[in-house]
Amino acid sequence: METGQVLEGVAASCSPEHHLSVSLGPFTGFISREETALGIAEGSTREIAILSRVGKPVCFTVIGIEETEQGVRPILSRRAAQRQALDNMLAQLRPGQIIPVTVTHLEPFGAFVDVGCGVPSLIGVENISVSRIPHPAARFQVGQELLAAVLDLDPAQGRIYLTHKELLGTWAENAARFQPGMTVPGIVRGVKDYGVFVELAPNLSGLAERDPRLIDGARVSVYIKAILPHRMKIKLLVIDQLPPDPRPRPLEYFVREGRLEHWKYAPDGCVKVGMETSFGD
Repeated sequence: METGQVLEGVAASCSPEHHLSVSLGPFTGFISREETALGIAEGSTREIAILSRVGKPVCFTVIGIEETEQGVRPILSRRAAQRQALDNMLAQLRPGQIIPVTVTHLEPFGAFVDVGCGVPSLIGVENISVSRIPHPAARFQVGQELLAAVLDLDPAQGRIYLTHKELLGTWAENAARFQPGMTVPGIVRGVKDYGVFVELAPNLSGLAERDPRLIDGARVSVYIKAILPHRMKIKLLVIDQLPPDPRPRPLEYFVREGRLEHWKYAPDGCVKVGMETSFGD
C-alpha cells in the first residue's frame, strides 16, 4: 500500500451491488464498484466489465486496510492500477509500435482487447485484416493473444487506438506463398454479380467465377489459374465445397516486433492503389 505496487489476484465473486471480492494471499480483498475499472464511476464503461472479471485475474493496488468481524480486509483499487498502467503506456508508446494484446470481447464493429493491466482498447473491424469479414469472430476468439500496432494515442482522453492488418503482410508477401497450378482451401468473403471473392489468407483474396451454390463464409477448395501482381489480382476456379470449420484460421504475422513507420499493401508497379498506413510521431 505504501509503495503503490500493482498486484494481481483472482476475482472470486461479484456482489449484487457489483463490488468484487478478490483473493489476495491469506486475505480476501474488496474492490468497490467505483474502483473496479476506469470509466465505471463516470458511466463510460459498461457493467459487463465488472461481471466478466469473476474467475479471472485482475490487477490492483492496495488503497486501504479495514478491520472486520472476519479479520483484516484489504481495500483494493483496480481503477488505480489501470490508471497507473495507462499513464505509463501513454508516456512510452509511439504510433507504429507493436505490442501484445489479449481479446476480451467481440462486437460487430470490432474486437475489444486488453493492452495490459486490464486497460481496454479497440481494434475496429476495418483494421483487423485486408480481407473483409462479417464479424470479428471470423478472425478472433475471446482470450486469444494477438499482436497489434499502435495507430494513435490520445492522452487527453486516455485512449490507445490499435490496428492489426498491417502485421499480416502486404499483397506481395502473401501472394509469394502461392503459385499458379496450386489447389488450396479458401473462404468465400463476397458474392457479386461478376464473381466470388475467396480469401486465401487474411490479407489476400482472389476472384472466382460466379457460382449460385456459394454463400458468404463457405469453405471451398480453389485452383489458382493466374497471379497478376501488376493488377493485384488472383484468378481462381472453385473446385469443391468443404465442410465448415467454426474455428478462426491461425494467424501468421509478417512483422512481430519493433515499430512500423509506413505500410503499403500494393506491390510496386501495380496499376491499382491499395491501402496505406502512415504512423506519425
